[in-house]
Amino acid sequence: MAVITREDIIKPENLVYKRTSLLVDCALSYCPGCGHGTAHRMLMEVIEEMGIQSKTIGVAPVGCSVLAYEFLDIDVQQAAHGRAPALATAIKRLMPEKYVFTYQGDGDLAAIGTCETIHACNRGENFVIIFINNGIYGMTGGQMAPTTLPGMKASTCPYGRDTEIMGNPLKITELVATLPGTCYVTRQSVHTPGNVRKTKRALRKAFEYSYAKKGLSFVEIVSNCNSGWKMTPVQSNKWMEENMFPFFPLGDIKVPAAE
Repeated sequence: MAVITREDIIKPENLVYKRTSLLVDCALSYCPGCGHGTAHRMLMEVIEEMGIQSKTIGVAPVGCSVLAYEFLDIDVQQAAHGRAPALATAIKRLMPEKYVFTYQGDGDLAAIGTCETIHACNRGENFVIIFINNGIYGMTGGQMAPTTLPGMKASTCPYGRDTEIMGNPLKITELVATLPGTCYVTRQSVHTPGNVRKTKRALRKAFEYSYAKKGLSFVEIVSNCNSGWKMTPVQSNKWMEENMFPFFPLGDIKVPAAE
């Protein structure tokens, strides 16, 4: 019987999966179970497969997204809190040959950055907004965010969000889908292998549409924040499925007319 060696297993024809080379070779510093790491991997796989590493510029502001600089082997520019779409607008207009994206959390994009988000979408700027929605301010202490669900607990609403006092959660993705400048608006997740594959396809479409000057592409990724939610990773994914998805349903919301 022939002995199968490690060299046999790692031959290219036997390779099932390999880590994308566009992720920096260091350990992720996100909380164990967080969806950011998987979102990073999908994003970098798309950029690698499209062969656009040297043509891509990311913009990340304040929040957990600020850590992206440490892990993505592409050019990434920092922006002030909430101002990533404004900076991405400048970059794309100055260098229209580049693929440009922002990587933002819900507190950044839908609170302090609401103005920049809405106007960039309305203008139809040709870049991609990647929106990680975990319904809470994850990095700064678990405060209530614009996307915190009714009754959902946070450090600033320990008894749950009371909509009579604190208002209703903001469905920013549905809102931007109504604007004429957006060409592709979708909501995905990365908590199961099937959903990861859907998110990867959505990210690739977003880059292709925006580069083709169809307008702004907006990809929301509903994620967990097990640390902020005070749950284990498994519990947080279950809670997300039972509570976040009914309020923020997954799927394409707006696609180009040709689709």
